[in-house]
Amino acid sequence: QVQLVESGGGMVQAGGSLRLSCVASGSIFKVNSMGWYRRVSGDQRELVAIIIRSTGSTKYTDSVKGRFTISEDSAKNTVYLQMNSLKPEDTDVYYCTADLVRIPGDASRDYWGQGTQVTVSS
Repeated sequence: QVQLVESGGGMVQAGGSLRLSCVASGSIFKVNSMGWYRRVSGDQRELVAIIIRSTGSTKYTDSVKGRFTISEDSAKNTVYLQMNSLKPEDTDVYYCTADLVRIPGDASRDYWGQGTQVTVSS
């Protein structure tokens, strides 16, 4: 079993900051990437930021570039999202995801957290 548990969501005024954390635990052999998504509409989610374990490279959606920073502690299988200069339009449920391999030789698959609410008031 693999579990992803997010923390750090909450309510903040526009211009403020929040730091999200997500810990992946359980039977994990190898993590390929970890990232954050947010809900767009219905069941659709958009990629907010992702970090590739092997290279440390990162990718962000355009709307958060320069404001959000993704980082990780690979030893703890923990990913962070530092969100600065928050805007009301950043209000959403943020989901942590990890692409990982549980058992050597198995294919990788995506795992998801339950989501954490971020609310930015104007």
